[in-house]
Amino acid sequence: MTVHALWRPRIKPEHRAYRTVDGNVRIGSVVHGVGAEVKDPDGWVWTLVEALDGTGSAADVVAEVARRHPELPEPDITRAMTDLTTAGYVEDAGAPPPADLSERERERYGRGMTLLRWMDLRPRESAWEPQLLLRRARVLLVGLGGTGSAAARDLVASGLGRLHCVEPDVVELSNLNRQTLFREADLGTPRIDAALSALHALNSDTTVTGERREVRGPSDLEDLLAGGAPRYDLLLLAADRPPVIRRWANRVCLASGVPWAEAGYRGPLVSVGVFTPGRGACWECLRSAEIERRDLRLAPGQDEEAASPRMPWNPVNAVTAGLSGGLLAHAAIALLCGIPPVEPGCRFGLNLMVPGEAIMQRSERRPDCPACGT
Repeated sequence: MTVHALWRPRIKPEHRAYRTVDGNVRIGSVVHGVGAEVKDPDGWVWTLVEALDGTGSAADVVAEVARRHPELPEPDITRAMTDLTTAGYVEDAGAPPPADLSERERERYGRGMTLLRWMDLRPRESAWEPQLLLRRARVLLVGLGGTGSAAARDLVASGLGRLHCVEPDVVELSNLNRQTLFREADLGTPRIDAALSALHALNSDTTVTGERREVRGPSDLEDLLAGGAPRYDLLLLAADRPPVIRRWANRVCLASGVPWAEAGYRGPLVSVGVFTPGRGACWECLRSAEIERRDLRLAPGQDEEAASPRMPWNPVNAVTAGLSGGLLAHAAIALLCGIPPVEPGCRFGLNLMVPGEAIMQRSERRPDCPACGT
């Protein structure tokens, strides 16, 4: 963030501070990962956060704190204000919204902007910058089943700039218990056609395109990624067949340098994996580490199917599909906007059988990995 003469610093509304019973200052709300607590034995930190109300310049804030605490050196006040700004708790109340966002867009995405502002812990010229990053982004989405259709809906509603969807199948009656982008009137219609119609109706400001195509090998993914001009910022994989498709996506994204995420559900387990070539574990690193971590207590030569049976259908309803799609859209926004900061090379999610039990898998990059190892 560049501090300029007209800069009017204020604590973000979502980060409004309060004093604890023992006189400390809590800021950033009580949300774990956002909030912080500052010891304030002399009371001047509280004076500072009160003065950061957006009505005056940085010099005005320093002068007000110095007036009320004359024993305090002004450089200490300036340093504390800088620390709060660097930590992401301060914004410029006088910053104009980016010229690239229309008044209509600012009205439409205003609630989303405040959520991103709440979760954002880095200095910005404007709180609208993340929304602008989202609007400029280009995403390739493969698969419009339960996970993919929910992710597409959430990203388009959130203001993604360009989304290209790939899906080979038609809408069937058994899809409608979870693929909430479609309606009974869409039965027998190619999913891609029904999805494009629904997504265009949802947000005319997002450019949504698509093609009816099946991914049969890594070359198909290479062709799809190469078809983005300029190139795609992100690949989202929501297809679950053939089973090797995640391995294909991992290898293709490693070769092209394109970040990617994949999500899905396995019964009550809902999760998303987030990967960036060159940063952290790749998908194959993570999978190998997870196989080693699990203790299935199988007999020598016994097939893993005995412990984790695969059925010709995937048990799912609108809740599990919607959660996995929401996690995929969340991962996309995190990768595109940096909010919240997510270190790639991990899988996270929920176990619906045990409320409060999170899924978190992480691995170091493996030198012996056949995909990304040295």
